[in-house]
This record gives sequence, C-alpha cells and structure tokens, in this order.
Amino acid sequence: MRPSGRAPNQMRDVTIEPNFNKHAEGSCLIKFGDTHVICTATVEDRVPPWLRDAGHGWVTAEYGMLPRSTNSRINREATRGGQGGRTHEIQRLIGRSLRAITDLKALGEMQVRIDCDVIQADGGTRTASITGGYVALNLASQNLVELGVIKEIPLLGQLAAVSCGIYEDTAVLDLDYPEDSNAEADANFILTGTAEIVEIQGTAEDQPFSEAHLLEMLALAKKGVGELIDIQKSVLGL
Repeated sequence: MRPSGRAPNQMRDVTIEPNFNKHAEGSCLIKFGDTHVICTATVEDRVPPWLRDAGHGWVTAEYGMLPRSTNSRINREATRGGQGGRTHEIQRLIGRSLRAITDLKALGEMQVRIDCDVIQADGGTRTASITGGYVALNLASQNLVELGVIKEIPLLGQLAAVSCGIYEDTAVLDLDYPEDSNAEADANFILTGTAEIVEIQGTAEDQPFSEAHLLEMLALAKKGVGELIDIQKSVLGL
C-alpha cells in the first residue's frame, strides 16, 4: 500500500490554472497534489550575446524554491551567495526539455525565459515545473501570434514530465515526498505528446534495479504523461 493510498498507476490530483500572473506573456499555477509551482514565461526581444545574428531564438529556464515551500524554512539562495548545484541541474533540465519541442528558427531572434517558482513542495517539483513550463511557453507563443510578432506557434508538439519509482519492490507513478524519500529507485521521465523520450533521469537509491523495473516505470510514465497532456490540451484549448 502506498502511503497516500493511491494505486500504483494512479497520479495525484493535477490542476493547471492558466494566466495566473497578469503581467507575464504566459503563466500558470500547476498543482501536482500538494506540490504547487508558479510558471511564468517572459519574452525578450533579444537573444544571448553568443546567439546574436544566428537566425534563431532561445528558450531558457530558472527554478527556485521559496523559503517556506517545505516544512522548515529554506534560506533564499541569494543570501547564501548563489544558486546551489541542485538548482542549476533542475533549471538546465527544464530549459533543454522545452527547447527539444521548440522550433527556435520559427521563434526568431527572441528569447523566452521560463521561471518556475516552487511555493509548496511535496515531491516532483521538477516534473511539475516542466509540465507547467510548457503551458506557460505555449500561452506566450499564442500571445506572440495574436500580436503578429510571429506567424505561427513555434512548438513542435507537446511536452510533459512525471516521476516514477520503485517503492516496496513495486513500480509506482508520480511519487510524493513520503515515497520519494523512501523509494528503492527514483526516476523522472520527460516525454512528448507522442510518447517520444526527451530525457530520463533514473537513480537506484538502495540497490540496483532491473531492466524489468525500468520498463515498468516507463509504461507508467507513458500513462501519466498521457493524462498530463490531456489536461494541458484542455487548459490551452487544443
């Protein structure tokens, strides 16, 4: 039995509230159970200096956990002298995942910054950030088309992410914190709307896990991402 009482193939309740921030070109509040993340997209009429005159744009991401996103206060990273290794790793994952489904040439010489701020954490903050980040990026793209800045939405498909793990020798979908902190294996799957793999991050926490368990987690991830894609489509009107 999972601590939450969910079936092994059952997601937490997932909701996405679009246009959560009135100032951003695209935004949403995404909730994976008790994990809540605000995702905003900011469009800049420039690209990084190393991409100047390259004929295409860029998508990048920043990620952070607010001080009381967990059961004890986390110091802001600015007060600690800079971002830690975990933050760098996660925001790079978000950025390269979103770039994988973006036609950067169609975007033109503009940069879109995706900010993912965790206001409450209960496991799966990076997968929630990627899933919500896609919604924010899509909304910003729709805004650019409506304004006539670009001709078409520069996205090649949909994208979502979900965690899976081995808990008490059973493959389970969408780990919350009690499972994540006690799992024998933990993996994050970033997949497209057609179930193509963008990235898989998998770690044995206790002892090595088998290929059979990996395939079980992949099958669960495909199911979970399919459900997330349906939610995104409903929110975006696709």
